[in-house]
Amino acid sequence: MNSLKLKDGVSRKSAYDLRNPTEDIHEVHTLTVLVDNEAGVLARVIGLFSGRGYNIESLTVSEIDHQGKLSRITVMTKGKPSVIEQIKAQLERLVPVYEVHDLTTEGPSVQRELALLKVKGEGNHRVEALRLGDIFRARVVDTTLDSFIFEITGPTDKIDKFASLMEPLGLVEIARTGVVGISREEH
Repeated sequence: MNSLKLKDGVSRKSAYDLRNPTEDIHEVHTLTVLVDNEAGVLARVIGLFSGRGYNIESLTVSEIDHQGKLSRITVMTKGKPSVIEQIKAQLERLVPVYEVHDLTTEGPSVQRELALLKVKGEGNHRVEALRLGDIFRARVVDTTLDSFIFEITGPTDKIDKFASLMEPLGLVEIARTGVVGISREEH
């Protein structure tokens, strides 16, 4: 009972089904932004994100050239590919911005994060926390009779995994720096 006579190659699906299926996928991108190191620049860059409803997953800022008065902002953001492109284009238009790089798409890069984790525990939990710290190459940077503070660096997923393993062993507090990254090849 097909009353529609469709030519070969024509879809019976609704026009809504013809949308680009990858457009609904949200990707996490790491952007590095070289800016003037002056008052208000960070607020302008962050204002671009908040004013348009873009999310920031991670944010780090540091001066990289004291004489040239330059800072590097590293932002991890999440969104549809079209939104990521829009973010990059809008960042490039800001006056104090010199360069915008998307480490996620521009080729190989190194990205790391630093975290401090305070773990309280006694007996077997204490021994297991130390054992796992050793496996993850986390250093004990402070200790008391009932707790440790671990320092761990690495990719975000490594730190997430370490923190999840420490939870049942007595994780009470965590402090994270946010991601920093640099491309492996010169621009």
